[in-house]
Amino acid sequence: MNVIETALPGVLIVEPKVYEDDRGHFFESFNHAAFERAIGGHVSFVQDNQSFSRAHVLRGLHYQVEQPQGKLVRAVRGAIYDVAVDIRPDSPARGRWVGIELSAENRRQLWIPAGLAHGFLVLSEAADVLYKATDYYLPSAERCIVWNDPGLAIAWPLTAAPIVSAKDRQGMPFTPQVGGRT
Repeated sequence: MNVIETALPGVLIVEPKVYEDDRGHFFESFNHAAFERAIGGHVSFVQDNQSFSRAHVLRGLHYQVEQPQGKLVRAVRGAIYDVAVDIRPDSPARGRWVGIELSAENRRQLWIPAGLAHGFLVLSEAADVLYKATDYYLPSAERCIVWNDPGLAIAWPLTAAPIVSAKDRQGMPFTPQVGGRT
């Protein structure tokens, strides 16, 4: 696998080694030992999640105040613009974000350590997104930063008005308002 560092500490792009021939292709989508070597530490995934979304759906920016979840995200059908926002209190990158296109074609995955907010925008007609989580979903601890927070100024690649859930429209602004793409 090839691992690419992003401008946010600990957020990594993971590219699998793909074996292709006239029959199709094969790749190892996850290998625990190789992944731990890549991130330089121990990780234990306890939950796998899958979502289906139509074009222009924007989900997020979600995080948990208790039981924060690290996530390894990939699109197995379609394409998404995946965003991680550093909200870790002591991080020098607090308030900064990265965005990366994940698609079935590029087979990239994004590792988002615990303590960051996460969201994505569907770029294709539809997308199936899988992500592994390092802790369990805890509804009482879930929080949401509003997707269009002016302090974060995320450059979502919108081609139409986003479709956002009622819950996500109620997201709160990020405080402090320290933004900018990294």
